[in-house]
Amino acid sequence: MSIKTAEESHILNAVHESAADLHQLGFIDQRRMREYDALCLKAIPDYDAERIRGLRERYRLSQTVLASLLNTSASAVRQWEQGDKHPSGPSQKLLNLLERKGLDALI
Repeated sequence: MSIKTAEESHILNAVHESAADLHQLGFIDQRRMREYDALCLKAIPDYDAERIRGLRERYRLSQTVLASLLNTSASAVRQWEQGDKHPSGPSQKLLNLLERKGLDALI
């Protein structure tokens, strides 16, 4: 995903806000609103070893339990935390969801 400049982000936010208003008024259907939502998604931050370990410790999870929540292996989580490997896109998305919404979002 490309990095957006501040001006592009401002424009996208304005477009998304207008689309949301039109959706509430019934002028834009749910399918079209999802397209606007996808267009305006923020980039997922990069999760390095320290950030993953900190997230796991914040929720007091073992590597095995975190792996289960992310649908991956405990050895993968161990390798991420040691910096040997990097989480894939879907795992990064789930880590982001955990960080933003909390543990209940993954259970």
